[in-house]
Amino acid sequence: MAVHGTGTAQAQVADAEAFVRDWKDWHRRHEAALGDRHGFLAVTGLHWLTSEPRRLPDAPGEWSTGDEGVVVTLDAGEELVVGGVPVHGRYVFGVIPEREEINAVWGDAVIEVAKRGGQDIVRPRHPGNALRVAYAGTPAYAPEPRWVVTGRYVPFDEPRPTTVGAAVEGLRHVYDAPGRVEFEIDGRPLSLTAFNGRTPGSLQVLFTDETSGVTTYAANRSLRLDEPDADGRVVLDFNRATNLPCAYTDFATCPLPPAENRLPVAVEAGEKIPYERLSPSA
Repeated sequence: MAVHGTGTAQAQVADAEAFVRDWKDWHRRHEAALGDRHGFLAVTGLHWLTSEPRRLPDAPGEWSTGDEGVVVTLDAGEELVVGGVPVHGRYVFGVIPEREEINAVWGDAVIEVAKRGGQDIVRPRHPGNALRVAYAGTPAYAPEPRWVVTGRYVPFDEPRPTTVGAAVEGLRHVYDAPGRVEFEIDGRPLSLTAFNGRTPGSLQVLFTDETSGVTTYAANRSLRLDEPDADGRVVLDFNRATNLPCAYTDFATCPLPPAENRLPVAVEAGEKIPYERLSPSA
C-alpha cells in the first residue's frame, strides 16, 4: 500500500509539473506573438479616415476614404508594397469588409488598412516603436489546475446579433453570437455568451470578473475555446485568459464583453494588468 501511495503521489507531482510546463510553453508563444516585429506593440498611431485627403506622420502618402473605399496618393519617390507588388502614385485599396484588413509594407514597417466599427482606419506598425522595444512581458497568475473547468456549449436556435462597446469611446462592434457556454465555479452556475473563434468551430469569450480593475485589466479579458465535442462539452482553461491589445495601447479598437459576461466571481487566473498600465505607486 505504501508503494502504491508513493507511486500515486509521484504521478500527481509529474502531472502537476507537466501542467505548469505546458502553460509556460503556451505563455511563451503568446508573448512572442504579442512582441512580434509588427504586432500590436509596434502600432504608432490610429488614424480615422475621412473624405478629405491628409498626410499621416507615420505612413507615406495622402489618405482618404469614399465610394471607392480607401485611397492613398503617394508622392514621387514614395512606395508601398501591397501583396508583394510595389505601388506608386494613386492606389485604391477598395472597400474593406468589417474586421478585415490589408497590410502594405513600407520599408521595415507595415501599414495596416482596416475597417473597425464601420469606419476605415490606418494603423502603422513600426518595429522600433518604444512600447515594443521596452516590452518586458506580462504578469500573470501562477497556473492552477482548479481553474480548468469543463463546461457545456448551448447553441442558440439562430446566431444572435450582439452589439458591444469598444475601447474607443463611441465605437460599436456587432458580432453574431452562436451560443453560450454554461459551467460552474465552486458549485456556482455561470454562463458566458460566446463568439466565433479564429478557426472553424472554435469559440471566443470576452469577460470581466471581480478581479477586473483590481489585479486584471478593467475593460476585458479573452479566452479561446476549442470546438465543443459531440456532446457539447468544452474546456475553459482560465489560466489562459489573455489581455486584448487595448490593455497595452490606446491605438486598439478592442470590443468590450457583452453585459451578461460580467462574472460575479474572482477569476484569479490568467494574465494580469500589464506593467505598462500600472500606476507608478502600484
